[in-house]
Amino acid sequence: MSKYRKKPVVIEAFRFQIDDSAPDWFMDRVTSNIIVTHKDGTCDINTLEGIMTSNKGDYIILGVKGEVYPCKPDIFEATYDKVGDLS
Repeated sequence: MSKYRKKPVVIEAFRFQIDDSAPDWFMDRVTSNIIVTHKDGTCDINTLEGIMTSNKGDYIILGVKGEVYPCKPDIFEATYDKVGDLS
């Protein structure tokens, strides 16, 4: 068996219903119904693997190919380091 290291890539992400505002790429997908937000503080994201539900505080990631998917905070923080803010 071989071992592999994840390639360093820079992604965009925000914490759902924690950060002050959602980025345009998230809101564009809400407008086109790729993402459906709910009054209970969750959202459903249509991904290549099917519909994934995000809860308040989950990270929403914009991947390197424009894909959007949720990630639980503990997994996100173990996988990613902050490299800066977008201006």
